[in-house]
Amino acid sequence: MQIKTPEQIAKMRAAGQVVARALDTLRAAVRPGVSTLELDSIAEKVIRDAGAVPSFKGYHGFPGSICASVNEEVVHGIPSSERVLAEGDIISIDCGAILDGWHGDSAITVAVGEGRPEDLAMMETCEESMWQGIAQMLPGGRLGDIGHAIGGHITKHGGYGNVREYGGHGIGTEMHMDPHVLNYGKRGKGIRLVEGMCLAIEPMTTLGKQDVVELDDGWTVVTRDGRRAAHFEHSVAITAQGPLVLTARESDRDKITQMGFVQPTW
Repeated sequence: MQIKTPEQIAKMRAAGQVVARALDTLRAAVRPGVSTLELDSIAEKVIRDAGAVPSFKGYHGFPGSICASVNEEVVHGIPSSERVLAEGDIISIDCGAILDGWHGDSAITVAVGEGRPEDLAMMETCEESMWQGIAQMLPGGRLGDIGHAIGGHITKHGGYGNVREYGGHGIGTEMHMDPHVLNYGKRGKGIRLVEGMCLAIEPMTTLGKQDVVELDDGWTVVTRDGRRAAHFEHSVAITAQGPLVLTARESDRDKITQMGFVQPTW
């Protein structure tokens, strides 16, 4: 595991700000009639204009700068000119950037036009479970505390499916590093959390059962029952003062204040 210095964490925040700007731009661009490939082009331009590199593009052969997962697609959806968004869809956008050798990684789920109430409720639970997991990122805690908080919130607030095959991860000079971060677990179990650890926290919820399957393209993960899914993610550093959200967007400012987390540079 990679333990970062305060100076290295500052560089990761800079990479995280690139990702944050890309996601803000993409959220504003999501509308009926837009293809996921158009969104991919927008993200790549924002990232490269900032002097950064899309961390997903070419990663193990992945062709896009973002993962664009629509409706029943949970994660790793490949951007395509043929996948055109329609009113009432939801899209999960996962975005990563490398700046000066350091990675940022974050994801949001967005309703296209006016969202269905059942989708919006699931999305709210998924996002809040992420914040509850982040709140456990304190020196001296345990890795299982994070998964316990995430899974417990999902169970208590709607009983949505909690995808288990995928989860969060360490992040730093590589996008995926140890440890793997489960979205379920037991409090007090797992490795001890220490200052300087940086983790990507990313719950995935489903309207139906939690079972998923990978499509023949070798990337796209969908719900087995065809029900819709949501995905949220932030990269976060553990500091002596508490969690520091490295990929924080301006829209997160009030939430970070409410949660009592360390205020990032804006």
